[in-house]
Amino acid sequence: MGCADFDGFSAVARDHAAHPRNHGPMETFDGHARITGPCGDTMEFWLRMRNGTVVRAAFVTDGCGSSLACGSMATSLADGRGVADAAALRQEDILDALGGFPAESEHCALLAANTLRSACEDCLNRRNGPRDVSSSGKGTCGDSYCAASQRQEDESEEDFKDRQRLQARLGRIRHKVIVLSGKGGVGKSTVAVNLATALMLSGKRVGLLDVDIHGPSIPTMLGLEGETLQASEGGPLPIEAGEMKVMSLGFLLRNPDDALIWRGPMKGDLIKQFLTDVVWGDLDYRIVDSPPGTGDEPLSVCELIGALDGAVIVTTPQKVATVDVRNSITFCQKLHVRVLGVVENMSGFACPKCGEVTQILRSGGGKRMARDMGVPFLGSIPMDPKIAEACDSGQAFVRHYAATPTAEIMRKIIQPIAALDEAQVMLTDTWGPG
Repeated sequence: MGCADFDGFSAVARDHAAHPRNHGPMETFDGHARITGPCGDTMEFWLRMRNGTVVRAAFVTDGCGSSLACGSMATSLADGRGVADAAALRQEDILDALGGFPAESEHCALLAANTLRSACEDCLNRRNGPRDVSSSGKGTCGDSYCAASQRQEDESEEDFKDRQRLQARLGRIRHKVIVLSGKGGVGKSTVAVNLATALMLSGKRVGLLDVDIHGPSIPTMLGLEGETLQASEGGPLPIEAGEMKVMSLGFLLRNPDDALIWRGPMKGDLIKQFLTDVVWGDLDYRIVDSPPGTGDEPLSVCELIGALDGAVIVTTPQKVATVDVRNSITFCQKLHVRVLGVVENMSGFACPKCGEVTQILRSGGGKRMARDMGVPFLGSIPMDPKIAEACDSGQAFVRHYAATPTAEIMRKIIQPIAALDEAQVMLTDTWGPG
């Protein structure tokens, strides 16, 4: 590739593209990952560790100069870092270090960051023992990204291509969080909408995916009823609510009163289409709102995404709810999904005049459940009439009632989720001396 092909590259980026560092495979390694990006480029990373520190990183790519520059810089930045610090390197870190890069090629930096992170996760998986895998041979939620460019023995050509397309979409999304509850009517969708909106308002690129097939309420809560999907060359485009991208079965129904009488396989196929065919683009966060329980929809999300950053569990304070919600935590534990925390919704009634919170339901049930199950407690949201008003009018509460005490509580609750973008909390200091 000649210098004429490096339009828009800084001198540093041009040097890394023309003379990539750490280029070439490694025969012995402690961590490895291979991901194919949406443009068709494949990156493969190898890491060698000593006492939890990257002592050597290497990569190969079948991409052009942009991929070479980003892979070279990513491995250079990883050298000498702890595994958690290396995994926390972002697309922006790579682009800043390159010092100037064509906008149309910035996706190469995201691919490099995701591949590096997956290699770090593989280091920890190898160090701490392999995770469970399903009988089909496909990884559970706790596994790192699969090698999308390698066809499995029992996989048809069509399934292989679908998996490649899915991994290409997932490779452009930094963090994936699912909102769960074992009990219906606890305000799970309300939490999902306001979590996604608060992240958007903090400057993050956010996508909200509604996989509640039988009761898709997200379009109503965001004032998107009647919106229809638009097609593009790459696939269907999600509906935009401000700066947030939204996808729901509600956008595909001709009549919102239609009842979908579907069995599990049909629901799984639709969720797969939402993840594989929809053009989400580059996102910092994808928030997935799932229906109550631990059935087909959340299981399909976990199996298809394969590398969730964690789950937010929603409950109400009374015992009858917390008993049912405990199974959501057990569900996450069995699938190796990190529980980011429990949210106790409808915790007392916030007076619309004075703001004083009066306990109507038994209080503290969510906090006690979190303590008993050994997971974080994120906070309690009171019953506020303005929340119901916001949902019915298609407005996200945390945005349109930002000055209220309840909105401030919501913003504090999302802080640990927002922190995912600052440091990979999945990769804590679990790497001991060795």
